[in-house]
Amino acid sequence: MVRLSRNAGFSLIELMIVVAIIGILAAVAIPAFMANARKAKTSEALLQLNRMAKGAKSYHNLNSRFPQGTAPSLPGADGGACSGPGKKFAVDPTWSADSTWISLGFQIDEPNLFTYHYTSSDPHVAVAQAVGDLDCDGTHITYRLDLGMVDGNPTASITEPPASAD
Repeated sequence: MVRLSRNAGFSLIELMIVVAIIGILAAVAIPAFMANARKAKTSEALLQLNRMAKGAKSYHNLNSRFPQGTAPSLPGADGGACSGPGKKFAVDPTWSADSTWISLGFQIDEPNLFTYHYTSSDPHVAVAQAVGDLDCDGTHITYRLDLGMVDGNPTASITEPPASAD
């Protein structure tokens, strides 16, 4: 004959062990999640600066110079995405109103996190930046795109901010 036990639950020690295991897993998983979320946010700047570099190099190949001038900082003030809907800049239609952005073939047609800058006063040198405040703490990070010439060919180099910058 089989006896049924009336104590068919978990003991306090078993429950405490489960809670401790969940705590350890959370302590490992949360920082990894935060690092991946930050990496996803910063990928926007790298992607857009690469697009800008391609546009500038194409323009240089056709015109033997980079687009000249200082483009207005768009889509808003540095770090201004924090006050926008979803903590992003809304889509800004003014990209197509500036000749420098048009020459670069650059505009952003979706909500974004960074403000973009471009300036060139030398036909063979230009600088662009992506500036943002990813966690809305008032600390801005800046990605820099340097455009220049090497052996008669246009080149681009992106400098990322230090890992501890934000």
